[in-house]
Amino acid sequence: MWGVLSAARTASPGRLRCLLGPCRARYSVRFHPEPLSRARASPAGAPAAARAPPPARHLFSDPAEVEALRGNLLSWYDRCKRDLPWRALAATEPDADRRGYAVWVSEIMLQQTQVATVIDYYKRWMQKWPTLQALAQASLEEVNELWAGLGYYSRGKRLQEAARKVVSELAGRMPRTAEDLQKLLPGVGRYTAGAIASISYGQATGVVDGNVIRVLCRLRCIGADSSSPAVIDRLWDMANVLVDSSRPGDFNQALMELGATVCVPKAPLCGECPVKQHCQAWRRVEKELAFASQKLFGKPPPVPDVEDCGVGDCPLCLPATEPWDSSLGVTNFPRKAAKKPPRAMRTATCVLERRGCHGAPEYLIVQRPSSGLLAGLWEFPSLPLAQDLQEKKEREELADHLQAWIGRPVAAKGLQFIGEVIHIFSHIHQTYVVYSLHLDRDVTLDPALSPSRWVTEDEFHASAVSTAMKKVLKAHEKQRRKESSPVKVKVSDGNGHFILTWHSAHLKQED
Repeated sequence: MWGVLSAARTASPGRLRCLLGPCRARYSVRFHPEPLSRARASPAGAPAAARAPPPARHLFSDPAEVEALRGNLLSWYDRCKRDLPWRALAATEPDADRRGYAVWVSEIMLQQTQVATVIDYYKRWMQKWPTLQALAQASLEEVNELWAGLGYYSRGKRLQEAARKVVSELAGRMPRTAEDLQKLLPGVGRYTAGAIASISYGQATGVVDGNVIRVLCRLRCIGADSSSPAVIDRLWDMANVLVDSSRPGDFNQALMELGATVCVPKAPLCGECPVKQHCQAWRRVEKELAFASQKLFGKPPPVPDVEDCGVGDCPLCLPATEPWDSSLGVTNFPRKAAKKPPRAMRTATCVLERRGCHGAPEYLIVQRPSSGLLAGLWEFPSLPLAQDLQEKKEREELADHLQAWIGRPVAAKGLQFIGEVIHIFSHIHQTYVVYSLHLDRDVTLDPALSPSRWVTEDEFHASAVSTAMKKVLKAHEKQRRKESSPVKVKVSDGNGHFILTWHSAHLKQED
């Protein structure tokens, strides 16, 4: 630390900031809130709802600042925005309904999914179904097949249901306002409606998604739980104040782009931020650096005015139980309530295999119910298991389940254990206990059961199967390759040696 002190006495401000960086985590500066006597208290006995609105520090109340922020953000967006296919369509498509549809598809795909993953799916989707009418005529099976691997599969189903409603009940005409979009289209919430209306139809309405929440919380030091309804309502108010009425779609995309590329959850690029001069969190970090530098130089520091908004029990400030942490900087914001851990589930899954007419392996897949998790997708025959079930009992229950599919008894001991495959859904920690069974003769599938069919490996990957089932097949194929690989063991008999080659389940002696 003394080396840093010595160097800091002759350092430039920029160099000083670099010198301070490594020390901040160990020698963090923690400021205490103003005494309660200085805080503006609510009237005695007034209920929480009757208290004054949040102070200016948490709002965008200065028209000049709002105008400057808009200009800075849009100028940056024009220079730095990513070239994305849905943006190109929104900017060039003259037909209003096609334009709205193009934006709608992108917004649904981008929910809980990274941009890099969505791009190829979006291109294939728009090539196959370029209009609402084309999507409305597609089958759910086709939709699920194209959506396979994108996750959150109910999104594709709801998108098609809404497209059919537009075609059949709205004469193929997309609603033009956020209010009508949300009211008339199933599966379209407040954010999606605002995005479509502002980007496609120029409505001056804000949007609030995860990226926008992070940006706004840092801009205005909002430390309360950002997932709470009260805070979300405040953020929507801010977004609607900020949106540029002359370029609402571009402004909303710019705000989201800023959160996705600069104001990221960890290690944000504050030096590249076009609106950092409007950011209360960044100002606080800068004041702390100045405060710390004065301490390094031995000067009496002024009382820093960077702790809170000056209002006791402010509903938007950091909670007293989780105060500002200097080592985190702007990433103190936003704060979220701890997520509930995903519930654990175990499922027995069997890869039933037979030889097809051309000698290639074929696999039995069955269709899941039309509602619930992974609705309508295809999978290997599977059975939910109790968490504490012993392996012997697992085998027996799976064997009974398979008997219903293939129409004859299945010996539990005949099931080959492959291993366990872990797949994490948003709210479920799923463990697939994978077995395999090779059928040496054809079976007649019961048509009274759920839809089922035999598929080749290529047909399997082209079907509407989840990523989890692809992992299951990969584990099965890995085990099969391992078993079919020859293993050479060198054994000495004392007078020389000979080699045994173990291939699959038989031994062959070589000279």
